[in-house]
Amino acid sequence: MAELVAPTVSLHRAWLDARDEWGRDVVQPGSGLHEAAGVDSPEVFATWVGRLLASADESVPVADDRVHATYWWIVEDGAVLGSISLRHRLNDFLLAAGGHIGYSVRPSARKRGLATWAVGLVLAYARRMGLDRVLITCDDANTASARVIVGNGGVLEDVRETTLGPTRRYWITLD
Repeated sequence: MAELVAPTVSLHRAWLDARDEWGRDVVQPGSGLHEAAGVDSPEVFATWVGRLLASADESVPVADDRVHATYWWIVEDGAVLGSISLRHRLNDFLLAAGGHIGYSVRPSARKRGLATWAVGLVLAYARRMGLDRVLITCDDANTASARVIVGNGGVLEDVRETTLGPTRRYWITLD
C-alpha cells in the first residue's frame, strides 16, 4: 500500500530509480528539484533533501522568488512512485501558472489512482493549515491530470497562456 513520506536520504537509490524512469532531464512537478545536476552524489542528494524539509518551516526565510512548501514522496514497498508538494501561499508565478499543489507519478505507476489519492491527502493537510481554497494547474493537454483535479473537487476557472504554455487553472474550495 502506498504512503506519503517526507523526503529522506534513506530513499536515495529509490528516488534515483524513479528519476531515471522519468528521464534525467525531465521536470517532475511537485518534486522540488529545479536543477538535476549532482543528485547522484549522496552528499548533494542529502543537501537537496535538507532544503526540501527546511522549505516547510515558515520561520526559515526563502528566496524572493520562492514560497514555503511541504514536500512528500509517494512510496510503496521501498519504491518511490511519485512526488507531491503543497505551496503554502501563491506568488505571482504560482497564481498564474503553478498553483498550490504540484504532483507527478512515474510512468510505470500511473493509472492506479495514486495522484488522485495523494492530492486528496494533501488537500486535507492544506485544510488543517488553514487554507480555505487551493489552486491546482495542469498543462491544457494533460487530460489525466485534469481528471485528478476534477475528481478532487476542482472547478475550472480558465485556460490561459502562461510561461509554461497553455495552462488549465482549477480552484478547490476546502470545507
